[in-house]
Amino acid sequence: MQKNDILRLQIEEINNLGFGVAHTEGTEKTRGKVVFVRDGVTGDVLDARIIKVNKTYLIAKIERMITPSELRIEQPLCAASGCGGCVYQQIGYEHEASLKRDYVQNAFRKVGLSEVEIGEVRHTGVLTRYRNKAQYPVANGKSGMQAGFFATGTHRIIPMEDCCLQPSVFGEIVTYVCRFCDLHGIRAYEEESRTGLLRHIYLRMGAGTGEVMLCLVVNSHALPQEDLLAKEVASAFPCVKSVMLNSNCENTNVVLGEEYRILGGRAWIEDELCGLRFRISAGAFYQVNHDACELLYGLAREKAELTGEETVLDLYCGIGSIGLSMAKNAKKVIGIEIVEEAVERAAENAARNEIGNAYFYCGDASDAEKLLQSAEAAHGDVSGATVIMDPPRKGSTPELISYLAKRSFPRIVYVSCNPDTLARDCVLFKELGYEIGEVTPVDLFPRTGHVESVVCLTRRLDVDMRR
Repeated sequence: MQKNDILRLQIEEINNLGFGVAHTEGTEKTRGKVVFVRDGVTGDVLDARIIKVNKTYLIAKIERMITPSELRIEQPLCAASGCGGCVYQQIGYEHEASLKRDYVQNAFRKVGLSEVEIGEVRHTGVLTRYRNKAQYPVANGKSGMQAGFFATGTHRIIPMEDCCLQPSVFGEIVTYVCRFCDLHGIRAYEEESRTGLLRHIYLRMGAGTGEVMLCLVVNSHALPQEDLLAKEVASAFPCVKSVMLNSNCENTNVVLGEEYRILGGRAWIEDELCGLRFRISAGAFYQVNHDACELLYGLAREKAELTGEETVLDLYCGIGSIGLSMAKNAKKVIGIEIVEEAVERAAENAARNEIGNAYFYCGDASDAEKLLQSAEAAHGDVSGATVIMDPPRKGSTPELISYLAKRSFPRIVYVSCNPDTLARDCVLFKELGYEIGEVTPVDLFPRTGHVESVVCLTRRLDVDMRR
């Protein structure tokens, strides 16, 4: 089989990248080669053109639809295609939720934990305009500066200033910034020549307050007419409370550099979450779906089963949002985070919300033996604490998991943004004496292939605590 060959296929399923999965014709003894068809839907019968040949699989695009699947919807979510964001826009949400539950279930099956119960996907029902954060790459087009999103697997920009997952005001601000740059001769950064200034337009919103931060990522330490831009944007969009400049002069795919500077307003915006008020800086981690985040944190709080007498140990705590949301149900909250600035913001957030039983310390989760030194020096032994952990996509580490088991923490609530690393880590927790409760998927990213999960791990009483 070669590139541009046409295959007649029936789509068997959809993966979490939004590709339909099919197989070429096999023999009596062997199944055919796997074919991933972009935008294919389970049940489609179609002709597909091969666009990439690999030893173990093929990638194809739809050439002609023969019989469309009954699962297809008449009107896709967005007219733009190819950005790789809304991978499930060809199907209804009920089927999407089923696919996401299957994704979590299959992740546990693959690691030998097929007995673990996977709950139904929890969601808010809001499918559009839910994101409070967006990073728009920019390019020099024939008629001026363009903003949009990279086509899947490339650095080619698909112009799309108003994404249906972002607040409408984001598109309006992006258009305004692009026209300002055209008026003042500011060029977009070009990777090949490493010339030009503006690399990305980065926006954040406090969904509970309506406050917006505009951050301009530039290939320099300054931007022509930067003061005028900050003044005009704030005048045109009163919701903009912060205008920041981020310097990124490196030849890199990383969006943000390390240096920030205030151009207008303040260095943060505020949001209200779980009845609390938080300050969000440009570089701080903060969940991108406000309402679904409240749902997720509420489920984590339920699984923790706090009575008001427990110490809560919040690992990977960030700016403290999840731990602070549980503070009123706990005797004490101790947060650990490797990013020093985030630790400072967490302490400020506790003070701002008049929470006097939350304490935050800087520590590296990969250095398990030293992780709790500062906290235990101030608060004594915390071995009986309830642990909340919300690691990044790569999951936790064997060292930390082994340390938590060695300390025999009775209850560990694990919040995960990656079913595969969650399942992997649960294998080790089980080996070290923990029972795995129901895994509850939570959809923070409707129409995309991502799904969060939360599970409670309980220490078995028959385990030798000396291991």
